[in-house]
Amino acid sequence: MHFLLLYDVVDDYVERRGPFRAEHLALIQKAHERGELVMAGALADPSDGAVLVFRGPSPHAAESFAQADPYVRNGLVKNWRVRAWNTVVGDGAQLPVL
Repeated sequence: MHFLLLYDVVDDYVERRGPFRAEHLALIQKAHERGELVMAGALADPSDGAVLVFRGPSPHAAESFAQADPYVRNGLVKNWRVRAWNTVVGDGAQLPVL
């Protein structure tokens, strides 16, 4: 199963993320190395959020990531949510179209 971790960030997120970026990226790398995180990135034009794609049996990995993320802990993320994502096409699709 795939899960989307969706972030809504503060207006000055890009200017404020510097002190927390290395820790945030290290957390991303570790989640990817464990096979939990498939891909992640910030939204552009405008830079008002981010999307992280997790794979696993439950939303636990995505929720744990958000709770540990320095961007969340330091107020750069004003809201986050995890949504189940029924994937039908692509590598690792959970409900492939036949």
